[in-house]
Amino acid sequence: MPGTTPKTPAQPDPRSPYVVDTHDFARRPGSMRTLHDTVPAPELMGDKDGVANVPAGSDVELDARLEAVVEGVLATGTASAAVAGECVRCLEPLDLEVEADFQDLYFFPGEDTGGDEDAVFLVNDLLDLEPVVHDAVVLALPSAPLCREDCQGLCPECGANLNDDPDHSHETADPRWAALANLKDQVASNSGTAPVAPPARDQE
Repeated sequence: MPGTTPKTPAQPDPRSPYVVDTHDFARRPGSMRTLHDTVPAPELMGDKDGVANVPAGSDVELDARLEAVVEGVLATGTASAAVAGECVRCLEPLDLEVEADFQDLYFFPGEDTGGDEDAVFLVNDLLDLEPVVHDAVVLALPSAPLCREDCQGLCPECGANLNDDPDHSHETADPRWAALANLKDQVASNSGTAPVAPPARDQE
């Protein structure tokens, strides 16, 4: 219901690098705090069996602005992290970074949320950025990542990496000659096994 907290949120762990104590500015609309830090990825971001993810414990560059408003604290920022996985064309390890923008409003307890069932709240003036950062990074992960935009992929004949040898090629027979080649092979295989009839003579 508007004006009430849908459920009692859990107490954020104040030791977490994602948790910020807003006690000194949250109740003063217009006041602001910035956050620039390198924090560990709290858990695997993305599907471990997918082609791209951010491993748990890897570095996440966090750049955020926390602004006190009438309803609570508005968090706006960017999270950047190195992507692990493989290129969908050549299957080589990825060497790229994901950058995700995020924004969320953390309401004061009992504040009117306008019926938003997904609204998040401050708990004892503590603000937890972990869920919003996690969701933003996962949504920003590429679904079909490439090691580079012009990746040539693998040779369909032998699996060679075409980026290492752009001139790689295979000799292929003209398919129009395939039937003739098969007939030639069949004749060659039968020669020596079937008796050859002598030529017919004209009747004298």
